[in-house]
Amino acid sequence: MKRPTLRRKLLGWLGAYLALITLAVFGAANYVHEHAEHAVWRSLLNTELDSILAHMRVDADYHWQDSDTLFFFDGSSSRPLPDSLAELKPGLHDGALLEGRKSAAMVRDTSDFGRVVLVLDITDFAELEHFATRWALFAGIALVLVTLLMAWVGMNRLVRPLSTLAQDIGALQPELRGQKVTVSSGGSAELEVIAGALNDYLRRNEHFVERERMFISTTSHELRTPIAVIGGAAELALEQPELPMKARKQLQRIRNTTVGVEQLIQLLLVLARDPAKLAAMSELVALDQLLPEIVEDHLYLASGKELELVLQKLDECRVLAPLGVVQAAIGNLLRNAIENSDRGVIRLAVSARAVITIEDPGHGMSPEEVAQVYARMAKGERNMRAGIGLDLIARLCDHLGWKLDIQSQPERGTRVTLDMSSSLPG
Repeated sequence: MKRPTLRRKLLGWLGAYLALITLAVFGAANYVHEHAEHAVWRSLLNTELDSILAHMRVDADYHWQDSDTLFFFDGSSSRPLPDSLAELKPGLHDGALLEGRKSAAMVRDTSDFGRVVLVLDITDFAELEHFATRWALFAGIALVLVTLLMAWVGMNRLVRPLSTLAQDIGALQPELRGQKVTVSSGGSAELEVIAGALNDYLRRNEHFVERERMFISTTSHELRTPIAVIGGAAELALEQPELPMKARKQLQRIRNTTVGVEQLIQLLLVLARDPAKLAAMSELVALDQLLPEIVEDHLYLASGKELELVLQKLDECRVLAPLGVVQAAIGNLLRNAIENSDRGVIRLAVSARAVITIEDPGHGMSPEEVAQVYARMAKGERNMRAGIGLDLIARLCDHLGWKLDIQSQPERGTRVTLDMSSSLPG
């Protein structure tokens, strides 16, 4: 679900606030208006009715003359009370109808004249009131819209520097040095603080990366030099014609191991510097021919144990992948199988779809332990007793699109499947 923007949140809260304020103002104004209107009608009609009754008590022949808007009813035969007024209780009645027109009526019961009613026609006033109310409502809506429009413009001016800063941050490239972000002239002091903190982080991170690069370069040289010396010495020793066969085999093994270590060092350096270049180091690798060589190189780990390594199925299969990665991945999985097994048969197989299977009769793992292995692989936690580590194999698999699956049961062994089908040619 997409999160709402800061602009939308602020405008939403402002719109809700303005709506509540407008309702509150109109409600209060209407309440005050109604009470003031009733007070005016009550005062006007009571004063006029008192004057009429005073004249009637003084002059028995006095007759009230109705005007265009004011009418007097005393219940006599000459001015009987209309039905709409006869049912009213004593007091002021705002909104009474007289001949279909809206009126304000003051009803009073007297001892000498009985019930008297003074009626004021307020139809024109009510229409004027409705007219003023409509325009006030329109003015309120216009005020809300103008306020929201001004707020929208203000939010754009306020958020634009923040959006620009976010774009500048997104445009940062890890491989470039001396990068920094700047705040536009319309930015606030808070953005200056954020940009300053980010630039300080970029400087510290640049120093850290530079130290890492120096360490990797130095380590690469320090590791390759002794490996090259060992490999060169093994090559010179193999040139001796009187060398015994057993010694020659051991020297060939040393030479092959140094080549593999050099490739592994190169892979580790590429993985540390730019993992995307792994695919550029790919070559055509025959898994059915490589797997017996890897098994031969790891036979020494099974010495002293009642273990047998069996190549169960070797379908012809070729993948396009870095040779060192393939050797390191399969070799580490085989090493783990040997180290965690005491006796029995370790079976290896490769299918035509580039799926490597290694089954060992070892101690196995519970479902919880398997879950912990996957968690360590996801977090990149190292196991110093497991060669280059399942974490590194997992990273290599991620970059090359391979899939690693582990199925295990306590005391029943482990079955590891490495699916390299994504590296099949074509």
